Amino acid sequence: MVFLAGLAGLLLVLTVEARVGDSSESGFCTETKECLLYDLVCETDGYELRHYEPTKWVTTEQDSYFMEMALGTLFRRLFKYINGSNEAGVKINMTAPVIITMQEKQSMWKVTTYTMSFLLPSAHQSAPPKPTDDKVFFTDMPDMKVYVRSYGGWMMSLSSKIQSSLLSRELDGLGATYNKDFHYAVGYDSPMKILNRHNEVWYVAEGEPTCPAPEDPTSA
Repeated sequence: MVFLAGLAGLLLVLTVEARVGDSSESGFCTETKECLLYDLVCETDGYELRHYEPTKWVTTEQDSYFMEMALGTLFRRLFKYINGSNEAGVKINMTAPVIITMQEKQSMWKVTTYTMSFLLPSAHQSAPPKPTDDKVFFTDMPDMKVYVRSYGGWMMSLSSKIQSSLLSRELDGLGATYNKDFHYAVGYDSPMKILNRHNEVWYVAEGEPTCPAPEDPTSA
């Protein structure tokens, strides 16, 4: 019985760690040892549909009028956690990507809550050390499929809004169902990286995902 319990625990850890893996398996994670991995379901000219397995993240929130005003506070708070401000006093490797939850209904002159999350590395997916800052907490991302639009340059409020609008417009045109309350603004690069930056916009798919069949060039 003890052996079976231990085996079940090992399988659980392996399952949790399965999709946080070596960055060499991703073309986007060029500055971190580990990266969030996924299965590509389908791809069109305008978006990808990806499947992500459950993962654990460390998260914090900040109210602000603009994303740019909140980012510094959010990042510093999470960076302190992985740099040793946790009950175990251990340093935790940085991973990619960093995600920011963006509410769809935002008004320019009203305060909005911005949520930033760091992906926990595989070694800390099952039992991460508790934060010492009460504004830092853990979140569990469920098994999900997401529609993804990629773009380069710097991730800012305006660029994120433009890219999310382009993606939602295409999804609406196809009749796709997805969560319209929020989207994820996703960044893979540190501020030190100047060229070949990679950012994404994610919408979480709902119901049966939309994957248009590719056109048959012989049918013309």
